[in-house]
Amino acid sequence: MEDTAQRPRDRPDRRPGISLGRVLGFPVYLNASVLLLAVLVTVVYGEFVRGQLDVAAPARYAVGLGFVVCLLGSVLLHELGHALTARRHGIGVRAITLEMLGGYTEMDRDAPTPKVDLLVSLAGPAVSLGLGVVAAVAALLLPDRTLVDQLAFQLAVANLLVALFNSLPGLPLDGGRALRAGVWAVTRDRHAGTEAAGWVGRAVAAGTAALVVLLTVAGALSPFGLIFMLLVSFTLWQGASQSIRVARIGRRFPLIDLAALARPVFAVPSGTPLAEAQRRGPDTAVLGVADSVGRLVALVDRTAAAAVPLERRPWVAVDAVARGIDGVHRIPVGLGGEQVVRTVQEHPGAQYLVTRGEDVIGVLNVADLAQLLEPNRKMNP
Repeated sequence: MEDTAQRPRDRPDRRPGISLGRVLGFPVYLNASVLLLAVLVTVVYGEFVRGQLDVAAPARYAVGLGFVVCLLGSVLLHELGHALTARRHGIGVRAITLEMLGGYTEMDRDAPTPKVDLLVSLAGPAVSLGLGVVAAVAALLLPDRTLVDQLAFQLAVANLLVALFNSLPGLPLDGGRALRAGVWAVTRDRHAGTEAAGWVGRAVAAGTAALVVLLTVAGALSPFGLIFMLLVSFTLWQGASQSIRVARIGRRFPLIDLAALARPVFAVPSGTPLAEAQRRGPDTAVLGVADSVGRLVALVDRTAAAAVPLERRPWVAVDAVARGIDGVHRIPVGLGGEQVVRTVQEHPGAQYLVTRGEDVIGVLNVADLAQLLEPNRKMNP
């Protein structure tokens, strides 16, 4: 199970995965990667059943598929533990997504306090631990070497391993959120907690990869198990690295000043030749198009303008390479840094109109915002 921290927001009509409807009021999605896992686990578990029980080929693969369904149910219950705890503390939940390597709960905002962060993070492993204990007791009570006994035993092992592994203190695991909450409580700096837990997460990922290689060399892990666990380690490393990046970006939110960051708009009358507009407009300004009363009605698309050959620009009007401002999202100049980033996430685009009341005072290029937040990151030209 991955970190349930707020994920980049997808617009509802572009959310990846197959909708499974709502569970306890939460939208649930199934990522297509789960289908690959379902096939692999069905085959592997079907072969395991053949070695343990006298079951015909079609039936043992049906048992394998049943185990996949039970496993996905366990993952869903794990994520519901996070979601219900978040909702109890006033945090909205956008969706639960089941993936090949687990799942994640997408929340509409971060936990307001370290205590809430800790409770939400530990809820999932607590559910998995409870499921593992119940399944283990069932396996002990059921007749030995029967189908239901084997299913109960495998579910017990799977849930207990999930609870244990997810409790490791490194992001993006749930234990990493708990560590973040602890560092946050001590330092009163959420970003410090996130970065610390991210670095520990990298150590967990590297340690997991080293351990599975040693187990494979020792003959205790199959090649399939090696590939799967190396994929898990790679995913953990990516998640930990993203957490470190998010923490460093978050520290720079106070630097966002829309009044200073927005580029001025140099508006020319509709019908002005592109060459003339570019000659008159300052390099740092955004070219705009004004109507007959001087009102801004469109912004020149720099990419479209650059695609016009130099010899044709005196004959091409700015209107031909501009788009109306009705489709450009507006951001009030007084918003704070975190609010600006949240607005950009919720309304993806290349440009935003910075406004004061009804007046447009400038244009925010998302590339300028990205450069401010990650000054050392190489940007695409």
